[in-house]
Amino acid sequence: MKRIFIVLLSFALLFSNILPVNAEGEGMEIESPSAILMESTTGTVLYEKAADERRKPASVTKIMTILLIFETLESGKIKLEEEVVTSAYAKSMGGSQVFLEEGEKQTVDTMLKCIIISSGNDAAVAMAEHISGTEQEFVNRMNTRAKELGMENTNFVDCCGLTESDDHYTSARDIAIMSRELITKFPEVYDYSTVWMTTITHVTQKGSSEFGLTNTNKLLRSYDGCKGLKTGSTSAAKYCLSATAVRNGVELISVIMTAPDSKTRFANAASLLNYGFGKCVLYSDENKDVLPDITLSRGVMDKVPCRYESEFHYLDTEGADISKIQKEIRINEEARAPIIKGESAGEAVYTLDGKEIGKVRILYDADVEEAGFLHYIKKTLEYYAKL
Repeated sequence: MKRIFIVLLSFALLFSNILPVNAEGEGMEIESPSAILMESTTGTVLYEKAADERRKPASVTKIMTILLIFETLESGKIKLEEEVVTSAYAKSMGGSQVFLEEGEKQTVDTMLKCIIISSGNDAAVAMAEHISGTEQEFVNRMNTRAKELGMENTNFVDCCGLTESDDHYTSARDIAIMSRELITKFPEVYDYSTVWMTTITHVTQKGSSEFGLTNTNKLLRSYDGCKGLKTGSTSAAKYCLSATAVRNGVELISVIMTAPDSKTRFANAASLLNYGFGKCVLYSDENKDVLPDITLSRGVMDKVPCRYESEFHYLDTEGADISKIQKEIRINEEARAPIIKGESAGEAVYTLDGKEIGKVRILYDADVEEAGFLHYIKKTLEYYAKL
């Protein structure tokens, strides 16, 4: 029996080295029931645990609220310096708040500080009403945006996460998706989320008074490279967090849901970040090199310029030497008019150790019409005029 046990143990050890990594990562121990770790540039998921289970997000809801505020700013419909008036309804919000009074005016910039730094429910509702007229209309926009982002396990009922409704839910994966959209599209959010303490000034009929804002994300002071993003907690949701951090050019998003206590929430998020930074190396090519023009035949122009469709990013988690990545430009030597701007002219192919790891399309960067009879007459006259 002893010999049989030794043989079985040997087989177990042998095959343990070739089995795929389990869904909870290599040696990871996350107490929280739902979590995910995502690299922001490529969207690569490095770790997940029950990442698609629907759970209450508490104030992590505000990530979508913040995203819509920044998108509205980008559209020019609102400005950072314009004033927002607090309604009686916004003032009535409980939970985390910055104690705005009915009729009080604060700038959009100040409201963003209140929402991002101190998780002010009153400020979130005031902004929702300012942008959409009512909180419900703003929530409709939140749900529409969630669908656009592919957040398949999300439904919002309010804009701040204070609700106790079972119809208000999301998942760790969906939180990572909207977090990624926010930080990659609007990195200026870090101008707010990295602030540990600041003050705002309340100006009401009672007079003027200062009010201190303290960041709810304790990782800012305890985790090297932490830059955000949003905490949340209620009795039903327990403790949630979407934490972002940057080291050596790698930006990670660590999402924790339904942690039993605040300490576990932050410890689990930090553990995931450590795991990710220990595995990841990011290669980036901004593709700013100048591409050659392509010679044209039968066009009103003799050449047409080209451009890259996008940057190129490759995330290595296997310890490869990314300095050996090579780029090969495969582009048309000649083309025939007509040319439509945005059509494919070739591609940049990236390889590592002889294996293709990705490609970026090369596009024509101008419309070129096919030359007609009058065009050739004009060129002929120009030619003889130079003689």
